Amino acid sequence: MNTPGPAGGRGLRLIPFRGLRYVPERVGSLAAVTSPPYDVVVRPDGLHHLESADPHNIVRLILPQADSADARHRQAAETLQRWLAEGVLAPDPEPVLYVYEQRTGDLLQRGVIGALALSPATEGVVLPHEDVMADIVADRAALMRTAAAHLEPLLLSYAGDGGPTGATAVIERVAKRLPVLATTTEDGVAHRLWAVTDPAERAEIQSDLSRRQALIADGHHRWATYLRLQAEQSGPGPWDFGLVLLVDTARYPLQVRAIHRLLHRLPVAQALSALDDAFRVRRVEGPLRGALDALAEAAAEGNAFLLAGDGRFHLVDRPDEHLLARTVPADRPAAWRALDATVLHSVLLDHVWRIPDAPDHIAYIHDTEAAVEQAERHDATAVLMHPVSEDVVRDLARQGVTMPRKSTSFGPKPATGLVLRDLGTD
Repeated sequence: MNTPGPAGGRGLRLIPFRGLRYVPERVGSLAAVTSPPYDVVVRPDGLHHLESADPHNIVRLILPQADSADARHRQAAETLQRWLAEGVLAPDPEPVLYVYEQRTGDLLQRGVIGALALSPATEGVVLPHEDVMADIVADRAALMRTAAAHLEPLLLSYAGDGGPTGATAVIERVAKRLPVLATTTEDGVAHRLWAVTDPAERAEIQSDLSRRQALIADGHHRWATYLRLQAEQSGPGPWDFGLVLLVDTARYPLQVRAIHRLLHRLPVAQALSALDDAFRVRRVEGPLRGALDALAEAAAEGNAFLLAGDGRFHLVDRPDEHLLARTVPADRPAAWRALDATVLHSVLLDHVWRIPDAPDHIAYIHDTEAAVEQAERHDATAVLMHPVSEDVVRDLARQGVTMPRKSTSFGPKPATGLVLRDLGTD
């Protein structure tokens, strides 16, 4: 997106912070203590895998396990303090900005990590594009409040001037130096981190970003949490800033993927029978890759979904126009009303299947194979989605229109555990 700051010069304000990082000598490996973002971890399998990878894996902070929410949050705070006392984690000696790189195959992404000002009001500077779930925001807020730390950065995108200038010029220069951290995670992604210690280079980054606005690519619930926790404070302090990764998409375009739904209590046969004549339903041949190709072809012509969970794939498309008119809210832009996520929630979940949007009924899963596997294992229905166009996301965000929750998955996402922000030392 072309992202000069709003009128009046108000744009992004990014400041250095004392990053909290793992001490390599105190852990098995840096790769073994990292994790995907909390909402990407497939539970319980992925959670158990990460917990067993290293006793100090960051998942013990972002997804602590206990009998109650309060106990989980206390456990995370106590674990963080213990790791600090034991020297497993340690703060960097001075506040800095960080350049972060991810590389796998031909894919290269670089950005800058810092503490982003939440005040003055960021409306019109940081653009959300998805609704959030109140229970998740409340849980994330309780975790951050108790731990007094930002455990993983949001991913924000902005568009520079289309060339290696400003912040991007600094990032490219810094990336030619020796990093303070380098590791390759088990998914084959190589990660490198540099500390930007030169005040002139930091000022160059900050000056460029002060003219920009950004789109929340990943982390809407954490952003809402930042704002909630800031509002609780009676005066200025570290809660006025949030940990973010900013990527110039003019230089490093992001990828947009879909987030799938797992309907715990709805077998596929029941889901199909409830559709009646409301949609066209067709069996499509596997394997999964071929079925997703069929979904993409149908999605190019209109709303389309792929149901799985009974060992087969069922393409659901061409919704009845009269049903759409009755069930999709008419007070939103046409682009919003045509979204697959809008039709899924307004028509299928609310009207046809009558499924509450609650964790007991719906799980949101990023990995396609995991969604199918869990549906087949638990006699549930996986609703596989086709990614929405980034242009649609951007245009709706500019209009101030939010998409249904979990409509998109932008990436590559930053690995969790490479740098944290301790609000007690920042």
